Amino acid sequence: MRCRYAFIVVCIALLVSIADAQAPRPDFSGVWGPYRGGRGGDPKLAAVPAGQPVLKPQYAKDFEARRAAEAAATQRGEPVATNGTLCVPYGVPTMMSVASYPVEFIQTPKQITIVTEAFGEVRRVYMDKPQHKIDDVPPGYYGRSVGRWEGDTLIVDTVGIKEAVQYQRIPHSDQMRITERIRLAAPNVLHDQITIEDPVVLEKPITYTLAYSRMPDYEMVEFVCDNNREYVDANGVVRMRTRGK
Repeated sequence: MRCRYAFIVVCIALLVSIADAQAPRPDFSGVWGPYRGGRGGDPKLAAVPAGQPVLKPQYAKDFEARRAAEAAATQRGEPVATNGTLCVPYGVPTMMSVASYPVEFIQTPKQITIVTEAFGEVRRVYMDKPQHKIDDVPPGYYGRSVGRWEGDTLIVDTVGIKEAVQYQRIPHSDQMRITERIRLAAPNVLHDQITIEDPVVLEKPITYTLAYSRMPDYEMVEFVCDNNREYVDANGVVRMRTRGK
């Protein structure tokens, strides 16, 4: 009797797996702009911000001191530099939401490519491939992202983000892992639930949700961060730009 029961359970699990594999996948292709849930929108579909980050004691003190110094500088009219002002990529996960600029999804069976209008950042999600060990991924701005479908939800696993790339200036180690659950919360509203885990720096994961609305007729435009600190003089020499030049 037990053998028959176990056989039935295995068969049901197999059928569910086959049905899930054959189910039509939602199409995220196109341009999406930030969804605010304001006038005419559904506030229930709006983005869900992250809570206060909880860092391990050895990192929390420096983090709070740095935040206090940045707040004081801003009050003096001396805001700290951002990646944008330095012409440095925002990287993952910040690039998924920069001000009011949209993102574009290009979806194919083997790869989903995400392009941001702000600074033209590009990340590639390789579908149905095994993730490498964290220590085997060369650190970069975008790391290595692999994706798989769970029903109508795209699960994206990202590792290999270099430590200089931070979300809201929160430090992280080389063991950080980012998991995204991307799905259609409504026919024209896309949600990206982002969870940041770091066993070295964080006491508990950071989770927040980004919300986008479909922009069917929008064409992405060029956005290049140009170097405005240096110039080439008449003799072809690179010089630092000063006032009046």
